[in-house]
Amino acid sequence: MENTKKIIITGAGLCGSLLALKMAQKGYDVIVYEKRSDMRATEMNAGRSINLALSDRGIASLTAAGIIEKVKQLMIPMHGRMIHPVQGDGTFVKYSGREGEWINSISRGGLNKLLMSEAEATGKVSFFFNTNCESVDFDNGTIHLKNEDTGQKIVDQADVIFGTDGAGSAIRNAMLENSNKLRFDFSIQYLKTGYKELEIPAGSSGTFRLEKNALHIWPRSGFMMIALPNLDGSFTVTLFMPFEGEPGFDNLKLDQEIIKFFDTYFPTAKDQMDDIISDFNHNPTSSLGTVKCYPWQVNGKFLLMGDAAHAVVPFYGQGMNASFEDVLILDQLVDEFSGDWTQILPKYQEIRKIDADAIADLAAENEIEMRAATADPVFLLKRKIELHMEQKYPNYFSKYSMVTFREDLPYHFAMERGRAQDAILMKYAKEIGSFENMDEKVLLLKLSAIEVF
Repeated sequence: MENTKKIIITGAGLCGSLLALKMAQKGYDVIVYEKRSDMRATEMNAGRSINLALSDRGIASLTAAGIIEKVKQLMIPMHGRMIHPVQGDGTFVKYSGREGEWINSISRGGLNKLLMSEAEATGKVSFFFNTNCESVDFDNGTIHLKNEDTGQKIVDQADVIFGTDGAGSAIRNAMLENSNKLRFDFSIQYLKTGYKELEIPAGSSGTFRLEKNALHIWPRSGFMMIALPNLDGSFTVTLFMPFEGEPGFDNLKLDQEIIKFFDTYFPTAKDQMDDIISDFNHNPTSSLGTVKCYPWQVNGKFLLMGDAAHAVVPFYGQGMNASFEDVLILDQLVDEFSGDWTQILPKYQEIRKIDADAIADLAAENEIEMRAATADPVFLLKRKIELHMEQKYPNYFSKYSMVTFREDLPYHFAMERGRAQDAILMKYAKEIGSFENMDEKVLLLKLSAIEVF
């Protein structure tokens, strides 16, 4: 790793901060430019992605960085989904039939702050905040920036520059401006569904008002609400709903309309939401979209990673995990090619693009499962069969388990194998009608056609 000692990263979010840490551990000097202020000194904007789901792919990357024990202090295990009907008690559905497999709720801000501080602690990473990337010179390997506090113009250069600056990436936008020369393909596919974050506050003495170790889902036809636990006893609640139509965000303007909506569709949750009108009126309604683009690298000098390269909708809980896995794969390629970025960057995009597209497609598909299928008796029976199979056959993994708990399997393999399994199991569940009618020999014969084991 003697050829390159300086790295520039634009974006100090989760991906950029973990990348900075890993590259510092490799011996590089790292400069990180971030357009926002230092979140360690300011409050995060209300209503925007307060907590996220951390699973095995992300955990593997944090373990490789040597900080997983510190991260565990921020994690709350969620062993399954608690599915809430309009009235009555919820139904708990485990994420896996095997012991020790679950996902974790974690504070986005808390994790991001930890990653930045760990990167700085190496002594090889410097963060510059309120500094916006204004333009990029791909031929000369330079970026042009402006410090918004002082007005200072900055031109910086490094042998490799990473764009980890999110779904609105300035580096990616510069590639788009040079699309003819770079043959750069770009698309963003927006959902008709938007989201708004709300809150179920902690109960007395910091108690949890809902089951602590579950991801809560209120599935409704065409829309849904979810809730993830926070360390302080509160739950971050996210309402996913179309912008237009009935019901739709555009039709909820008056306080009485908001109250009627929650009384009709989410009465049990509403009873726990003390500030529902204030939260609904003051927190933004945001869009959801999938970003796909290619190429991700230019001249062995620039590389897009994380959401800048492959932003996904949140319905598989893999956006952060996929970005962290990006860092792990890049880290492995740095070793394989002895720090030669002209080999590392093309190889990285070659092997990673197919998996980024796969998780993007899976995440979009899973919206339907979460808001509708989780209330479908056939789907619930199919999940019961899957959990039974995972309990009895350690080598059997559902599509969800392959994506979430098998960091050794590429996303595209999990998608292809998982879709084939789902088709067989959904058809079989519909045929038998109840778990008691399951004939395991018949099911194993059906699954043998796709060589599951």
